[in-house]
Amino acid sequence: MIPKSFSKHFYIMLIPGLVWLALFNLYPMYGVLTAFKEFNPGLGIWKSPWVGMENFQYMFELDDSKLVFRNTVVIAFAKMVGNLLVPFVFALMLNEVKNRLLTRTVQTVVYLPHFLSWVIVAGMMLDIFSYSGPVNQVLSGLGLDPIMFFGNAHIFPALVVGSDVWKEFGFNAIIFFSALTSINPEMYEAAAVDGASQWQRLIKITIPSIIPVAALLATLSLGNILNAGFDQIFNMYNPSVYSTGDIVDTWVYRAGLIDFQYGLATAVGLLKSVVGLVLITISYTLAYRFANYRIF
Repeated sequence: MIPKSFSKHFYIMLIPGLVWLALFNLYPMYGVLTAFKEFNPGLGIWKSPWVGMENFQYMFELDDSKLVFRNTVVIAFAKMVGNLLVPFVFALMLNEVKNRLLTRTVQTVVYLPHFLSWVIVAGMMLDIFSYSGPVNQVLSGLGLDPIMFFGNAHIFPALVVGSDVWKEFGFNAIIFFSALTSINPEMYEAAAVDGASQWQRLIKITIPSIIPVAALLATLSLGNILNAGFDQIFNMYNPSVYSTGDIVDTWVYRAGLIDFQYGLATAVGLLKSVVGLVLITISYTLAYRFANYRIF
């Protein structure tokens, strides 16, 4: 029981966080009015003329908007699958290694890329897969023609998904490692006494024990289906790969800050936020119903 004399101090500690929330999250919300106006910077948001749903209507008429939504869903879904499957398999493989020192060393090494910014990772990728980079040098050594990896619209999504999985799978694997440590060792001992092989123990005990965790992570990730990673793609893409690499966030950036189509950019961003809110609500509802997971 916390003494009442301490309670006011806890509320005082909340003040900086609440001020930050109000200034950077609540106060800017009035900016969504731009989606329903023909915004004029000289007049400001409040005095700019109302246009109702014209920006949304124009958005759905554009071929570019359909393209970026498709690209966003495709890239985000591929990232979701990769960031579940690769850590899942990696955790299972590393769990079979009996040398604990080696296990901890590998865990640390694969976890480190998570702390790198996308500016650094994008620079590494651009150097490695450049026309004169080491990958193309190997291809040339094998007698193959060099490939313009970051100029090929068909290859670019694979580079985006692959680099994201490489950067994050060590972090995501930690969750699966935690699930593996919660398995009762007596189950393995009983299976060994019954004559089960190591492969049978993996199939019958290990995988079923962490499947619920994988299902929970998959359900919770549904809310990010329209978040394909602005920081990553903005630092890696170029006009030659817009057809497969341009996503909602990068398109909104160009439409609003470069082409000055403020109303259209706000309408697209607002639609994405609404869809994301619906998906997050659905994912947490499913997580609570099927995995008994809740945050409040």
